[in-house]
Amino acid sequence: MANSSYLFTSESVSEGHPDKICDRISDAILDAFLEKDPYSRVAVETLATTNKVVLAGEVRGPDSIDKAAMEAIARRCIKNIGYEQEGFHWENCDIDVYVHEQSAEIAQGVDASDNKDEGAGDQGIMFGFATDETPELMPAPIQYAHKILRTMATARHAGEVPQLAPDAKSQVTLKYENGKPVGTTSVVVSTQHLEGVSQQEVRDIVRPFVVNALPDGWMCPEDDFYVNPTGAFVIGGPDGDAGLTGRKIIVDTYGGAAPHGGGAFSGKDPTKVDRSAAYAARYLAKNVVAAGLAKKCVIQLSYAIGVSKPLSIFVDTFGTGSVDEDKLGNVLNKVMDLSPRGIREALELNKPIYERTAAYGHFGRNPTNDGGFSWERTNLADAIKSELT
Repeated sequence: MANSSYLFTSESVSEGHPDKICDRISDAILDAFLEKDPYSRVAVETLATTNKVVLAGEVRGPDSIDKAAMEAIARRCIKNIGYEQEGFHWENCDIDVYVHEQSAEIAQGVDASDNKDEGAGDQGIMFGFATDETPELMPAPIQYAHKILRTMATARHAGEVPQLAPDAKSQVTLKYENGKPVGTTSVVVSTQHLEGVSQQEVRDIVRPFVVNALPDGWMCPEDDFYVNPTGAFVIGGPDGDAGLTGRKIIVDTYGGAAPHGGGAFSGKDPTKVDRSAAYAARYLAKNVVAAGLAKKCVIQLSYAIGVSKPLSIFVDTFGTGSVDEDKLGNVLNKVMDLSPRGIREALELNKPIYERTAAYGHFGRNPTNDGGFSWERTNLADAIKSELT
């Protein structure tokens, strides 16, 4: 596809989407455990439907994060998102908690002991990707789709668009020529709104957010700009559609522009390589592109439960690289310890930094001083180049 012309589409969903509510609650509970004990083990799933939230999973950590604490966390998340609707209200929705102790058999395979290093929390394959299409080294369609909804949410929380409600989706289609994005051919935005707000009013509210999210001159033709194409969108969130943790894995990553191993991120502590190794793979791929060694790079890592080192490392630069891919793979394995412990320590993943990842993508975000989005740093680029010289 690098030397062809085509259309490519990616979608995003807002923090008020039912699945994203669930991701946020799961990650907020994870943060609560890590804040008390950085080595807590957490795997928490959330389900949300009309005035109902169910929490399930297994944990090992401080007793203070009990059922009452988890329920309070869930209510706080729902309130902060902005749900005070008859069919889903932070204050009076039912919340059931079915969270138990982690399996001793899983713990045995993961824990370090004697001469055994900490093992992966499960088997699986994880992918990381980077491309020079945007300054964030992310695929352009997903980056713009996220930006539309993120800026809409910021305005909603600031009271600037009181007509809008939390649930929303976006979809951006870009035209590529010779493998590079050159313009937008269509945009779809569906956003929940208050009763009595017309479709045209919603369209007028949404348009500036789309225009500002896209590069100058990239706005699609008016006939290809779709806002709430089915008409009214008043009933939204879990009252309109049930939500589950981990059901937006393509939204969370690269918008379909790269392979995905299938594992979700939210609610999982960093011993779960579904999350930590996907972050490490993104970190390495981004640093390869940032180092100027390729214009596009995908990295696959594979693990077995209880085994510390990756079983394989695969690198593909799609013909855009300046170095041999096998050699590059060996170098990446040298400059970063890709065991669960090594990833956790290098990226400082045992911190309460996960709730913020639950909406608008885990990648293409700005690293923060408290360790958030550490996998987006490009501080490994020089070390990679040095090993190749």
